[in-house]
Amino acid sequence: MQEIKGKNISSSLEDYLEAIYEIYTQKNGVKAIDISKKLGVGRSSVTEALKTLAQKHLVNYSRYGVLSLTAAGEEAAKNVIERHKTLYNFFKNTLNLDENEAQENACRVEHVLSEKAFQALINFVGNSS
Repeated sequence: MQEIKGKNISSSLEDYLEAIYEIYTQKNGVKAIDISKKLGVGRSSVTEALKTLAQKHLVNYSRYGVLSLTAAGEEAAKNVIERHKTLYNFFKNTLNLDENEAQENACRVEHVLSEKAFQALINFVGNSS
């Protein structure tokens, strides 16, 4: 669980932020159906997550309006993506796990790793190259 400017964000909500950011960068726009397909969840789950993210001021969302990340939401999404990529590369290149295993573990660990542990991992990977 990540804390963003005093707001605790669950791993599920982090996944939504990550998905919104990735969809936006690919399509220059985000629809709830895109999020539903990417995450394999129902539209009602997406709607509830978007409402929660809007309450936390991480997305701009209205039922029929344009969906976008706020500056804080974009920062949080980039943080989750950076964690995922770093962990994926560590599992794949340092621990020699196959792509699927590296991907699966990165998805799990990115949400629970403390900032201190993440920085230590970055230092370790940088020093072991």
